[in-house]
Amino acid sequence: MVPLSVLDLAPIVEGGDAARALANSVDLARHAERWGYRRFWLAEHHNMPGIASAATSVAIAHVAAGTSTIRVGAGGIMLPNHAPLVIAEQFGTLDALHPGRIDLGLGRAPGTDGATAHALRRTLVGDVDRFPEDVVELLGYFREPEPGQRVRAFPGAGAAVEVWILGSSLFGAELAAALGLPFAFASHFAPALLMEAIDVYRRGFRPSDHLDRSRLMLGVNTVCAGTDDEAELLLTSLQQAFVNLRSGQPSRLPPPVPGYAQRLAPHHAAMLDGILACAAVTVRARLEELVARTGADELILTSQIHDHRARLRSYEIVAGLS
Repeated sequence: MVPLSVLDLAPIVEGGDAARALANSVDLARHAERWGYRRFWLAEHHNMPGIASAATSVAIAHVAAGTSTIRVGAGGIMLPNHAPLVIAEQFGTLDALHPGRIDLGLGRAPGTDGATAHALRRTLVGDVDRFPEDVVELLGYFREPEPGQRVRAFPGAGAAVEVWILGSSLFGAELAAALGLPFAFASHFAPALLMEAIDVYRRGFRPSDHLDRSRLMLGVNTVCAGTDDEAELLLTSLQQAFVNLRSGQPSRLPPPVPGYAQRLAPHHAAMLDGILACAAVTVRARLEELVARTGADELILTSQIHDHRARLRSYEIVAGLS
């Protein structure tokens, strides 16, 4: 098995709160570190009642302080929501606190709905169309300052932050290839263009100071338990969350519901079939097939499971399979 990592959405479950979600994130990261996972990423989402990592840099600092060796980072920071200098300073600070352990995945989606995106961005002149220029500007702040450079990132200049481009379409693949950066594809929620994006990335990759060859990581929903029936039941929490989100009613992560999939309306069932096309429930064979089909260098696993102990058990089982 290729190296495995964790993508944690810091789920706020029904009956829980943000404090418990963030405490669970640290607990999961400590276990993941012990089980041999390579990295632990948190994602930027806004106006989502079921996700506690909106202040992503703060959440990363919390997790990094509670661990010692696992890489910790963002999967990702939605750069159009921020000035590149601010992100350079934030992640330069994280690198100063936890040297050699910080990753920065960059995306161009808002991580939220249109109204919330406006609330986030109304003081910025940039937008999604400036994403490539903003990435280049941000990378510049991480380099050692050049003579005469008027704007510098302190902390940030010279920081050993590992920068990734995230994507769910061909745009991110093209940008990562052009800049010679590692690429993480969001096959955990948008698998439709997976194979085409991989081809675009690998064919267009240009070696850079960051990488001499392409490096591909795939997001995968995984649910593992003592039996397949138990795993299928645990999966219903994620299924409900996706249906609620796509129906315009994002919610806290619901508890599992027996027989949920069998009662779905046809359009919701079809939507879940598309989103979860790369999900791994019967885990080992599914992950091995995905790696064989794509040639992925790494998998980053996300497990939206309502019960924290069951979520830990899922990651533990998968780690044992690798």
